[in-house]
Amino acid sequence: MVVGDFMDISILIVLGIVVVIALVLIGIFVGIYNKFFMLKNSAEATLGQIRVALKKRLDMIDQLLGAVKSYAKFEKETLENITKYRASIGNASPQAISEIDRQSAGILGRLIAVAENYPDLKTSTTVTNLMESVKTVEDEIARQRYTYNNIAQQFNTMLDTIPSNIVGMIIGLVKLEYLKFEEAIETRPKIEF
Repeated sequence: MVVGDFMDISILIVLGIVVVIALVLIGIFVGIYNKFFMLKNSAEATLGQIRVALKKRLDMIDQLLGAVKSYAKFEKETLENITKYRASIGNASPQAISEIDRQSAGILGRLIAVAENYPDLKTSTTVTNLMESVKTVEDEIARQRYTYNNIAQQFNTMLDTIPSNIVGMIIGLVKLEYLKFEEAIETRPKIEF
């Protein structure tokens, strides 16, 4: 064996090792990149489900307002707010979704308090059915919120940990906002007639 042949073989081995390492790094990069966008798309799909559920809630509040109108006076502003929320839900950010949820939950709380104050209204089939439907939608919103926040946590954790944070920085990703919702109304709504 000649020294030149030995140098050629060692150069080929080193080149082979470099190519293998480069392919492994590219594979890792592509895998992390795909995981980021899988999580991002899952988060957007879940936000879409939350928007649909909030729109259902707003529709039910509108129907409840119609059923309660004869028993209590609700200001025109409440009806206008429901319309405004319904129109803005389609392209709302996570922060706006949280605000719409907070506002509509307050209106719903006032409607429920009115229903509890009027026995005839409370036993109305329409109101009873709407209240059951609202409970189902509330459960759906809670499930979707939980799912979204879990996805956001995974995404954000990837942005905080090595090596995925390097990939995230290279492609310019930012953390997802968590959805913040009021879990309960701390004070009972005040109803004035």
